[in-house]
Amino acid sequence: MCGIFGIYRHPEAAKLAVYGLYALQHRGQESAGVASSDGDVLHLAKGMGLVSEVFGGRDLDDLPGDCSIGHVRYSTSGSSYLANAGPILAATQHGEVALGHNGNLVNCCDLREELEGGGAIFSTTTDSEVILHLFARSTQADPVDALVESLKRLQGAFSLVVLLRDALVGVRDPWGFRPLVLGDLEGSPVLASETCALDLLNARYIREIAPGEVIIMDREGIRSLFPFPKVQPVPCIFEYVYFARPDSDLFGRVVFPIRQAMGRILAKEHPVEADMVVPVPDSGLPAAMGYSEQSGIPLVWGLIRNHYVGRTFIAPRQSMRDVSVRLKLNAVPALLKGKRVVLVDDSLVRGTTSRKIVRLVRDAGAAEVHLRLSSPPIVNSCVYGIDTPERSELLAANMDLEAITAFVEADSVGYLSVEGMHAAAETDLGRACHACFGGPYPVQYTQLRERQRHLFEKDHR
Repeated sequence: MCGIFGIYRHPEAAKLAVYGLYALQHRGQESAGVASSDGDVLHLAKGMGLVSEVFGGRDLDDLPGDCSIGHVRYSTSGSSYLANAGPILAATQHGEVALGHNGNLVNCCDLREELEGGGAIFSTTTDSEVILHLFARSTQADPVDALVESLKRLQGAFSLVVLLRDALVGVRDPWGFRPLVLGDLEGSPVLASETCALDLLNARYIREIAPGEVIIMDREGIRSLFPFPKVQPVPCIFEYVYFARPDSDLFGRVVFPIRQAMGRILAKEHPVEADMVVPVPDSGLPAAMGYSEQSGIPLVWGLIRNHYVGRTFIAPRQSMRDVSVRLKLNAVPALLKGKRVVLVDDSLVRGTTSRKIVRLVRDAGAAEVHLRLSSPPIVNSCVYGIDTPERSELLAANMDLEAITAFVEADSVGYLSVEGMHAAAETDLGRACHACFGGPYPVQYTQLRERQRHLFEKDHR
Protein backbone atom coordinates (compact mmCIF):
# COMPACT_ATOMS: atom_id res chain seq x y z
CA MET A 1 0.00 0.00 0.00
CA CYS A 2 2.31 2.66 -1.33
CA GLY A 3 2.50 5.23 -4.07
CA ILE A 4 5.65 5.58 -6.16
CA PHE A 5 6.77 8.21 -8.65
CA GLY A 6 9.81 8.91 -10.83
CA ILE A 7 10.90 11.52 -13.35
CA TYR A 8 14.00 11.58 -15.55
CA ARG A 9 15.88 14.60 -16.88
CA HIS A 10 13.73 17.52 -15.85
CA PRO A 11 15.26 20.67 -14.29
CA GLU A 12 12.63 20.68 -11.52
CA ALA A 13 12.66 16.94 -10.89
CA ALA A 14 12.37 17.01 -7.08
CA LYS A 15 9.57 19.57 -7.10
CA LEU A 16 7.62 17.54 -9.65
CA ALA A 17 8.15 14.39 -7.58
CA VAL A 18 6.59 16.15 -4.59
CA TYR A 19 3.64 17.21 -6.75
CA GLY A 20 3.28 13.64 -8.00
CA LEU A 21 3.15 12.40 -4.41
CA TYR A 22 0.31 14.80 -3.64
CA ALA A 23 -1.73 13.01 -6.32
CA LEU A 24 -0.79 9.63 -4.85
CA GLN A 25 -1.43 10.57 -1.22
CA HIS A 26 -4.39 8.16 -1.05
CA ARG A 27 -1.93 5.28 -1.44
CA GLY A 28 -0.03 6.09 1.75
CA GLN A 29 -0.40 8.60 4.54
CA GLU A 30 2.25 7.75 7.12
CA SER A 31 5.44 8.93 5.45
CA ALA A 32 6.67 10.68 2.34
CA GLY A 33 10.09 10.90 0.76
CA VAL A 34 11.93 12.10 -2.32
CA ALA A 35 15.40 11.16 -3.61
CA SER A 36 17.23 13.00 -6.40
CA SER A 37 20.40 12.60 -8.43
CA ASP A 38 22.60 15.42 -9.63
CA GLY A 39 24.59 13.03 -11.84
CA ASP A 40 27.24 12.37 -9.20
CA VAL A 41 25.53 12.06 -5.82
CA LEU A 42 22.11 10.91 -4.65
CA HIS A 43 20.24 13.13 -2.18
CA LEU A 44 17.37 12.11 0.09
CA ALA A 45 14.71 13.91 2.13
CA LYS A 46 11.89 12.09 3.92
CA GLY A 47 9.74 12.36 6.98
CA MET A 48 6.73 11.02 8.81
CA GLY A 49 3.33 12.41 7.90
CA LEU A 50 1.49 13.63 4.84
CA VAL A 51 3.26 15.08 1.82
CA SER A 52 2.18 18.57 2.90
CA GLU A 53 3.64 18.02 6.36
CA VAL A 54 6.96 16.73 5.06
CA PHE A 55 7.47 19.03 2.07
CA GLY A 56 5.00 21.89 2.45
CA GLY A 57 6.82 25.21 2.21
CA ARG A 58 10.18 23.49 1.70
CA ASP A 59 12.47 25.03 -0.93
CA LEU A 60 14.00 21.63 -1.94
CA ASP A 61 17.48 23.09 -2.36
CA ASP A 62 18.77 19.96 -0.65
CA LEU A 63 17.40 17.85 -3.53
CA PRO A 64 19.37 19.04 -6.59
CA GLY A 65 19.51 17.29 -9.92
CA ASP A 66 17.31 16.50 -12.89
CA CYS A 67 16.29 12.95 -11.87
CA SER A 68 14.09 12.10 -8.91
CA ILE A 69 11.90 9.44 -7.34
CA GLY A 70 9.21 9.76 -4.67
CA HIS A 71 7.40 7.46 -2.28
CA VAL A 72 4.38 7.66 0.02
CA ARG A 73 4.01 4.78 2.42
CA TYR A 74 1.41 3.04 4.50
CA SER A 75 2.21 0.51 7.21
CA THR A 76 0.39 -0.90 10.21
CA SER A 77 1.50 -0.29 13.79
CA GLY A 78 4.92 -1.56 14.73
CA SER A 79 6.94 -0.16 11.85
CA SER A 80 5.66 3.36 11.46
CA TYR A 81 9.00 5.06 11.91
CA LEU A 82 11.43 7.04 9.80
CA ALA A 83 13.95 4.29 9.03
CA ASN A 84 11.25 2.40 7.12
CA ALA A 85 10.05 5.43 5.17
CA GLY A 86 10.83 5.39 1.46
CA PRO A 87 12.72 5.85 -0.68
CA ILE A 88 15.48 3.75 0.87
CA LEU A 89 19.00 4.85 -0.10
CA ALA A 90 22.17 2.75 0.05
CA ALA A 91 25.80 3.04 -1.03
CA THR A 92 26.98 -0.15 -2.76
CA GLN A 93 29.83 -1.44 -4.89
CA HIS A 94 27.64 -0.52 -7.89
CA GLY A 95 27.26 3.04 -6.69
CA GLU A 96 24.50 4.74 -4.77
CA VAL A 97 20.95 3.54 -5.28
CA ALA A 98 17.55 4.71 -4.03
CA LEU A 99 14.47 2.53 -4.19
CA GLY A 100 10.71 3.01 -3.85
CA HIS A 101 8.59 -0.15 -3.59
CA ASN A 102 4.86 -0.85 -3.80
CA GLY A 103 3.93 -4.43 -2.96
CA ASN A 104 5.00 -7.27 -0.67
CA LEU A 105 7.58 -9.98 -1.26
CA VAL A 106 6.28 -13.36 -0.13
CA ASN A 107 9.78 -14.87 0.02
CA CYS A 108 11.21 -11.99 2.01
CA CYS A 109 11.87 -14.07 5.13
CA ASP A 110 14.01 -16.71 3.44
CA LEU A 111 15.95 -14.13 1.46
CA ARG A 112 16.57 -12.06 4.56
CA GLU A 113 17.76 -15.06 6.58
CA GLU A 114 20.09 -16.05 3.76
CA LEU A 115 21.52 -12.54 3.53
CA GLU A 116 21.92 -12.21 7.30
CA GLY A 117 23.66 -15.58 7.32
CA GLY A 118 26.14 -14.13 4.86
CA GLY A 119 26.84 -11.13 7.07
CA ALA A 120 24.30 -8.60 5.81
CA ILE A 121 23.20 -6.04 8.38
CA PHE A 122 19.68 -4.67 7.94
CA SER A 123 18.75 -1.18 9.05
CA THR A 124 14.98 -1.47 8.47
CA THR A 125 12.24 -4.07 8.90
CA THR A 126 10.91 -3.61 5.35
CA ASP A 127 11.07 -6.30 2.70
CA SER A 128 12.23 -3.57 0.30
CA GLU A 129 15.69 -3.58 1.88
CA VAL A 130 16.16 -7.18 0.76
CA ILE A 131 16.26 -5.93 -2.83
CA LEU A 132 19.05 -3.50 -2.05
CA HIS A 133 21.14 -6.20 -0.35
CA LEU A 134 20.72 -8.53 -3.32
CA PHE A 135 21.71 -5.67 -5.62
CA ALA A 136 24.76 -4.83 -3.53
CA ARG A 137 26.00 -8.43 -3.59
CA SER A 138 25.56 -9.00 -7.32
CA THR A 139 28.78 -9.76 -9.20
CA GLN A 140 27.46 -8.14 -12.38
CA ALA A 141 29.62 -5.23 -13.44
CA ASP A 142 26.83 -3.04 -14.84
CA PRO A 143 24.42 -1.60 -12.21
CA VAL A 144 21.35 -2.34 -14.34
CA ASP A 145 22.50 -5.93 -14.87
CA ALA A 146 23.07 -6.21 -11.11
CA LEU A 147 19.55 -4.94 -10.46
CA VAL A 148 18.00 -7.37 -12.94
CA GLU A 149 19.91 -10.26 -11.39
CA SER A 150 18.57 -9.35 -7.94
CA LEU A 151 15.00 -9.00 -9.21
CA LYS A 152 14.99 -12.56 -10.55
CA ARG A 153 15.06 -13.87 -7.00
CA LEU A 154 11.92 -12.06 -5.89
CA GLN A 155 8.50 -13.65 -5.45
CA GLY A 156 5.33 -11.65 -4.90
CA ALA A 157 4.30 -8.10 -5.66
CA PHE A 158 6.86 -5.47 -6.57
CA SER A 159 6.31 -2.33 -8.56
CA LEU A 160 9.52 -0.35 -8.19
CA VAL A 161 11.16 2.94 -9.05
CA VAL A 162 14.95 2.73 -8.77
CA LEU A 163 17.23 5.76 -8.97
CA LEU A 164 20.88 5.28 -9.92
CA ARG A 165 23.48 7.98 -10.33
CA ASP A 166 22.69 8.44 -14.02
CA ALA A 167 19.59 6.32 -14.64
CA LEU A 168 15.98 5.79 -13.60
CA VAL A 169 14.57 2.26 -13.69
CA GLY A 170 10.94 1.17 -13.38
CA VAL A 171 9.99 -2.42 -12.60
CA ARG A 172 6.72 -4.33 -12.48
CA ASP A 173 6.58 -7.92 -11.26
CA PRO A 174 5.55 -10.55 -13.83
CA TRP A 175 2.16 -11.06 -12.16
CA GLY A 176 1.38 -7.33 -12.45
CA PHE A 177 -0.20 -7.13 -8.99
CA ARG A 178 0.38 -3.40 -8.47
CA PRO A 179 0.00 -0.68 -11.10
CA LEU A 180 2.77 1.36 -12.74
CA VAL A 181 2.40 3.70 -15.72
CA LEU A 182 4.65 5.65 -18.06
CA GLY A 183 4.07 9.23 -19.10
CA ASP A 184 5.88 12.10 -20.78
CA LEU A 185 6.25 15.68 -19.56
CA GLU A 186 7.69 17.86 -22.30
CA GLY A 187 10.23 15.19 -23.24
CA SER A 188 10.93 13.99 -19.70
CA PRO A 189 9.79 10.41 -18.97
CA VAL A 190 7.59 9.98 -15.90
CA LEU A 191 6.73 6.86 -13.90
CA ALA A 192 3.82 6.77 -11.45
CA SER A 193 1.62 4.31 -9.62
CA GLU A 194 -1.48 5.86 -11.19
CA THR A 195 -2.38 8.15 -14.07
CA CYS A 196 -3.87 10.73 -11.69
CA ALA A 197 -0.28 11.78 -10.92
CA LEU A 198 0.33 12.36 -14.63
CA ASP A 199 -2.86 14.39 -14.85
CA LEU A 200 -1.78 16.69 -12.03
CA LEU A 201 1.45 17.49 -13.89
CA ASN A 202 -0.32 17.76 -17.26
CA ALA A 203 1.93 14.94 -18.45
CA ARG A 204 0.89 12.82 -21.41
CA TYR A 205 -0.06 9.23 -20.60
CA ILE A 206 1.88 6.85 -22.82
CA ARG A 207 1.13 3.35 -21.54
CA GLU A 208 1.08 0.93 -18.66
CA ILE A 209 4.37 -0.69 -17.72
CA ALA A 210 3.79 -4.29 -18.73
CA PRO A 211 3.85 -7.09 -16.16
CA GLY A 212 7.39 -8.41 -16.03
CA GLU A 213 8.87 -5.30 -17.67
CA VAL A 214 12.04 -3.52 -16.55
CA ILE A 215 12.17 -0.10 -18.21
CA ILE A 216 15.50 1.77 -18.16
CA MET A 217 15.91 5.48 -18.76
CA ASP A 218 19.47 6.71 -19.16
CA ARG A 219 21.62 8.90 -21.40
CA GLU A 220 21.14 6.45 -24.26
CA GLY A 221 17.35 6.78 -24.20
CA ILE A 222 14.60 4.43 -23.04
CA ARG A 223 14.76 0.67 -23.39
CA SER A 224 12.90 -2.28 -21.90
CA LEU A 225 13.89 -5.73 -20.71
CA PHE A 226 11.66 -8.70 -19.92
CA PRO A 227 13.91 -10.85 -17.73
CA PHE A 228 11.28 -12.89 -15.88
CA PRO A 229 9.70 -16.21 -16.83
CA LYS A 230 6.36 -15.68 -18.53
CA VAL A 231 3.35 -16.11 -16.23
CA GLN A 232 -0.32 -15.19 -16.37
CA PRO A 233 -0.73 -11.58 -15.18
CA VAL A 234 -3.19 -11.25 -12.29
CA PRO A 235 -3.59 -7.56 -11.38
CA CYS A 236 -5.21 -6.91 -8.01
CA ILE A 237 -8.96 -6.40 -8.38
CA PHE A 238 -9.15 -4.64 -5.00
CA GLU A 239 -7.44 -1.69 -6.69
CA TYR A 240 -10.66 -1.33 -8.71
CA VAL A 241 -12.88 -1.88 -5.68
CA TYR A 242 -11.29 0.64 -3.33
CA PHE A 243 -7.63 1.46 -3.38
CA ALA A 244 -7.02 3.35 -6.63
CA ARG A 245 -8.28 6.86 -7.21
CA PRO A 246 -11.53 6.76 -9.23
CA ASP A 247 -10.14 9.14 -11.89
CA SER A 248 -7.15 6.91 -12.67
CA ASP A 249 -6.76 4.73 -15.75
CA LEU A 250 -5.76 1.45 -14.14
CA PHE A 251 -4.81 -1.82 -15.85
CA GLY A 252 -6.17 -0.36 -19.08
CA ARG A 253 -9.53 0.90 -17.78
CA VAL A 254 -10.77 4.00 -15.96
CA VAL A 255 -11.74 3.14 -12.39
CA PHE A 256 -14.87 5.29 -11.92
CA PRO A 257 -17.10 3.55 -14.52
CA ILE A 258 -16.07 0.15 -13.13
CA ARG A 259 -17.22 1.16 -9.66
CA GLN A 260 -20.47 2.46 -11.13
CA ALA A 261 -20.97 -0.87 -12.87
CA MET A 262 -20.36 -2.67 -9.59
CA GLY A 263 -23.19 -0.60 -8.08
CA ARG A 264 -25.55 -1.40 -10.95
CA ILE A 265 -24.92 -5.13 -10.65
CA LEU A 266 -25.26 -4.89 -6.87
CA ALA A 267 -28.72 -3.35 -7.32
CA LYS A 268 -29.74 -6.29 -9.51
CA GLU A 269 -28.36 -8.85 -7.10
CA HIS A 270 -29.66 -7.25 -3.90
CA PRO A 271 -32.69 -5.03 -4.53
CA VAL A 272 -34.61 -3.51 -1.63
CA GLU A 273 -37.59 -1.19 -1.23
CA ALA A 274 -36.22 2.10 0.02
CA ASP A 275 -36.60 5.87 -0.18
CA MET A 276 -33.01 6.85 -0.90
CA VAL A 277 -29.55 5.61 -1.75
CA VAL A 278 -26.90 7.17 0.49
CA PRO A 279 -23.21 6.80 -0.43
CA VAL A 280 -20.51 6.42 2.20
CA PRO A 281 -18.18 9.16 0.97
CA ASP A 282 -15.94 9.19 -0.83
CA SER A 283 -15.16 5.63 -1.87
CA GLY A 284 -18.80 4.49 -1.91
CA LEU A 285 -19.98 7.26 -4.24
CA PRO A 286 -19.48 5.67 -7.71
CA ALA A 287 -21.16 2.41 -6.66
CA ALA A 288 -24.01 4.34 -5.01
CA MET A 289 -24.53 6.23 -8.27
CA GLY A 290 -24.72 2.92 -10.12
CA TYR A 291 -27.11 1.45 -7.55
CA SER A 292 -29.35 4.51 -7.80
CA GLU A 293 -29.33 4.47 -11.61
CA GLN A 294 -30.23 0.78 -11.78
CA SER A 295 -32.84 0.79 -9.00
CA GLY A 296 -34.45 4.14 -9.73
CA ILE A 297 -34.11 5.08 -6.04
CA PRO A 298 -32.86 8.67 -5.73
CA LEU A 299 -29.30 9.36 -4.63
CA VAL A 300 -29.17 11.57 -1.52
CA TRP A 301 -26.11 13.00 0.22
CA GLY A 302 -27.18 11.90 3.69
CA LEU A 303 -23.59 11.67 4.93
CA ILE A 304 -21.17 14.58 4.67
CA ARG A 305 -17.46 13.99 4.82
CA ASN A 306 -14.84 16.15 6.49
CA HIS A 307 -12.15 16.14 3.80
CA TYR A 308 -9.42 17.12 6.23
CA VAL A 309 -9.44 13.63 7.73
CA GLY A 310 -7.61 10.70 6.11
CA ARG A 311 -8.91 7.38 4.85
CA THR A 312 -10.23 5.28 7.74
CA PHE A 313 -9.31 1.95 6.10
CA ILE A 314 -5.62 2.76 6.31
CA ALA A 315 -5.50 4.35 9.73
CA PRO A 316 -2.66 2.45 11.41
CA ARG A 317 -4.28 1.60 14.76
CA GLN A 318 -7.77 0.49 15.67
CA SER A 319 -8.06 3.30 18.22
CA MET A 320 -7.28 5.85 15.51
CA ARG A 321 -9.68 4.13 13.12
CA ASP A 322 -12.53 4.49 15.63
CA VAL A 323 -11.83 8.17 16.22
CA SER A 324 -11.46 8.99 12.56
CA VAL A 325 -14.90 7.54 11.74
CA ARG A 326 -16.46 10.07 14.08
CA LEU A 327 -14.27 12.86 12.76
CA LYS A 328 -14.73 11.94 9.12
CA LEU A 329 -18.51 11.66 8.68
CA ASN A 330 -21.60 13.50 9.81
CA ALA A 331 -25.19 12.47 9.07
CA VAL A 332 -27.88 14.95 7.96
CA PRO A 333 -31.04 14.32 10.07
CA ALA A 334 -33.19 16.62 7.92
CA LEU A 335 -32.62 14.27 4.98
CA LEU A 336 -32.60 10.92 6.76
CA LYS A 337 -35.34 11.17 9.38
CA GLY A 338 -38.07 8.57 8.83
CA LYS A 339 -36.51 7.30 5.58
CA ARG A 340 -35.66 3.80 4.40
CA VAL A 341 -31.98 4.08 3.49
CA VAL A 342 -29.79 2.00 1.21
CA LEU A 343 -26.31 2.68 2.54
CA VAL A 344 -23.70 1.88 -0.13
CA ASP A 345 -20.04 1.31 0.69
CA ASP A 346 -17.21 -0.32 -1.21
CA SER A 347 -16.25 -3.08 1.24
CA LEU A 348 -16.47 -4.45 4.75
CA VAL A 349 -13.30 -5.63 6.47
CA ARG A 350 -13.46 -5.81 10.25
CA GLY A 351 -16.98 -4.41 10.34
CA THR A 352 -16.31 -1.90 13.11
CA THR A 353 -16.33 1.09 10.77
CA SER A 354 -19.51 -0.08 9.03
CA ARG A 355 -21.26 -0.53 12.36
CA LYS A 356 -20.42 3.01 13.42
CA ILE A 357 -21.68 4.42 10.10
CA VAL A 358 -24.93 2.46 10.38
CA ARG A 359 -25.34 3.88 13.87
CA LEU A 360 -24.75 7.41 12.55
CA VAL A 361 -27.56 6.97 10.04
CA ARG A 362 -29.91 5.43 12.62
CA ASP A 363 -29.16 8.14 15.16
CA ALA A 364 -30.10 10.69 12.48
CA GLY A 365 -33.59 9.18 12.43
CA ALA A 366 -33.53 6.67 9.56
CA ALA A 367 -36.40 4.18 9.77
CA GLU A 368 -34.42 1.38 8.06
CA VAL A 369 -30.79 0.98 7.08
CA HIS A 370 -29.90 -1.57 4.39
CA LEU A 371 -26.14 -1.92 3.92
CA ARG A 372 -25.02 -2.75 0.37
CA LEU A 373 -21.37 -3.50 -0.39
CA SER A 374 -19.93 -3.22 -3.90
CA SER A 375 -17.48 -6.08 -3.37
CA PRO A 376 -17.74 -9.69 -2.20
CA PRO A 377 -17.05 -10.77 1.39
CA ILE A 378 -13.38 -10.42 2.32
CA VAL A 379 -12.45 -13.81 3.72
CA ASN A 380 -8.68 -14.04 3.24
CA SER A 381 -5.73 -11.88 4.15
CA CYS A 382 -3.78 -10.28 1.29
CA VAL A 383 -0.07 -11.10 1.19
CA TYR A 384 0.67 -8.93 -1.85
CA GLY A 385 0.46 -5.46 -0.35
CA ILE A 386 -3.10 -4.52 0.63
CA ASP A 387 -3.65 -4.22 4.37
CA THR A 388 -6.36 -6.79 4.94
CA PRO A 389 -5.71 -8.28 8.39
CA GLU A 390 -5.45 -11.91 9.44
CA ARG A 391 -8.54 -14.10 9.01
CA SER A 392 -9.26 -13.90 12.72
CA GLU A 393 -10.04 -10.19 12.26
CA LEU A 394 -12.02 -10.49 9.03
CA LEU A 395 -15.73 -10.37 9.80
CA ALA A 396 -16.86 -12.37 6.78
CA ALA A 397 -14.33 -15.12 7.50
CA ASN A 398 -15.83 -15.71 10.92
CA MET A 399 -19.56 -14.93 10.63
CA ASP A 400 -22.40 -15.86 8.31
CA LEU A 401 -24.56 -13.19 6.69
CA GLU A 402 -27.14 -13.21 9.47
CA ALA A 403 -24.46 -12.68 12.13
CA ILE A 404 -22.79 -9.95 10.06
CA THR A 405 -26.12 -8.15 9.72
CA ALA A 406 -26.62 -8.27 13.47
CA PHE A 407 -23.05 -7.14 14.15
CA VAL A 408 -23.27 -4.02 11.96
CA GLU A 409 -26.81 -3.37 13.27
CA ALA A 410 -28.35 -3.08 9.80
CA ASP A 411 -31.78 -4.25 8.66
CA SER A 412 -30.12 -6.18 5.85
CA VAL A 413 -26.69 -6.63 4.27
CA GLY A 414 -26.00 -7.46 0.63
CA TYR A 415 -22.61 -8.18 -0.95
CA LEU A 416 -21.72 -8.02 -4.63
CA SER A 417 -20.97 -11.51 -5.91
CA VAL A 418 -17.52 -12.52 -7.12
CA GLU A 419 -19.01 -13.05 -10.58
CA GLY A 420 -20.63 -9.60 -10.48
CA MET A 421 -17.36 -7.97 -9.47
CA HIS A 422 -15.48 -9.57 -12.34
CA ALA A 423 -18.29 -8.74 -14.77
CA ALA A 424 -18.07 -5.07 -13.78
CA ALA A 425 -14.29 -5.08 -14.18
CA GLU A 426 -14.53 -7.13 -17.39
CA THR A 427 -12.00 -9.60 -16.07
CA ASP A 428 -12.07 -13.39 -16.10
CA LEU A 429 -11.85 -15.19 -12.77
CA GLY A 430 -8.32 -16.36 -13.52
CA ARG A 431 -7.04 -13.06 -14.88
CA ALA A 432 -7.21 -10.87 -11.78
CA CYS A 433 -6.14 -11.62 -8.25
CA HIS A 434 -9.14 -11.94 -5.92
CA ALA A 435 -7.50 -14.04 -3.21
CA CYS A 436 -8.91 -11.78 -0.49
CA PHE A 437 -12.41 -12.58 -1.79
CA GLY A 438 -11.86 -16.34 -1.60
CA GLY A 439 -9.95 -16.91 -4.83
CA PRO A 440 -6.63 -18.75 -5.15
CA TYR A 441 -3.33 -17.14 -4.19
CA PRO A 442 -1.59 -16.70 -7.58
CA VAL A 443 1.89 -16.80 -6.01
CA GLN A 444 2.14 -19.41 -3.31
CA TYR A 445 3.65 -18.44 0.00
CA THR A 446 4.51 -21.75 1.61
CA GLN A 447 7.64 -20.09 2.99
CA LEU A 448 5.53 -17.53 4.84
CA ARG A 449 6.55 -18.60 8.29
CA GLU A 450 5.59 -16.96 11.55
CA ARG A 451 8.38 -14.39 11.39
CA GLN A 452 7.29 -13.16 7.98
CA ARG A 453 3.65 -13.12 9.07
CA HIS A 454 4.81 -10.75 11.79
CA LEU A 455 6.58 -8.63 9.18
CA PHE A 456 3.42 -8.51 7.08
CA GLU A 457 1.25 -7.61 10.06
CA LYS A 458 3.67 -4.91 11.17
CA ASP A 459 4.97 -3.79 7.81
CA HIS A 460 2.20 -3.86 5.19
CA ARG A 461 2.59 -1.20 2.55
